[in-house]
Amino acid sequence: MKKLTWILAASALALAACGGEEADTATEGGEASKDIKLGATAGPYSDMLNKAIVPALEEKGYTVETIEFSDYIQPNNALNNGEIDANLFQHTVYLENFETENNMDLSALITVPTAPMGLYSNEFDSIDGIQEGATIAIPNDPVNGARALLILQDQGLVELDPEAEVLKVSERDVTENPKNLVFQPIEAGQLPRAVEGTDLSAVPGNFALAADMDLLDALALENMPDQYRNVVAVSADNEDSELAADLIEIVESEEFEAVIDEEFVGFGKPEWMAE
Repeated sequence: MKKLTWILAASALALAACGGEEADTATEGGEASKDIKLGATAGPYSDMLNKAIVPALEEKGYTVETIEFSDYIQPNNALNNGEIDANLFQHTVYLENFETENNMDLSALITVPTAPMGLYSNEFDSIDGIQEGATIAIPNDPVNGARALLILQDQGLVELDPEAEVLKVSERDVTENPKNLVFQPIEAGQLPRAVEGTDLSAVPGNFALAADMDLLDALALENMPDQYRNVVAVSADNEDSELAADLIEIVESEEFEAVIDEEFVGFGKPEWMAE
């Protein structure tokens, strides 16, 4: 009986030891595995990942696959489902609205330099040269429409109701329009083409770049609130992960800013970069 008890005890210890070794191996394997996927919409932010972020991640031992998306829906769906580990394509306002509407819990890690909206024209050479009754194409969605009106106010072309919520202003909040500008709301993706058919067009930076427009050709570029600058986002469950910390460290680095200055001319930098 004592011999049987000893055998059972030894077996239990052996099994416990094996289980411990397997757990340690799995833990070591989990820590060693740095295969990740990052998502972005095709264009400047995919380029920003590949030129300014991915090389630094690879130096830290990550193996990175960049996934390009053609719309603004799938990058967050993929992030929420765990198909990708982080994404870069959206500003804070869009992220927060998307979370609410789709019952997701995502987290913005850090704001990055972003292509600003600009006022473009083939009719006028300067803001001062804009004539009475000029037609201006603006985005027909509320978020980008508000951005266009804020640019016009910054340039002295309209005045907006000071009581209106800044990020939600619309045409009905225009209190003064001294040049009697005529607003023509259209879908944001069509605004680069509208430069040909209207006197002025307020074109979001990503659509301007997609149409091979030079940001510096704009008559004026927006003084973009940080809420409209794009962010690196992860799922809320991963905001304290090693990857999240590494992404923040990379974006805050001098090397990252140097790539922005060289490769992304005209992009507006977030407030933290000026500190």
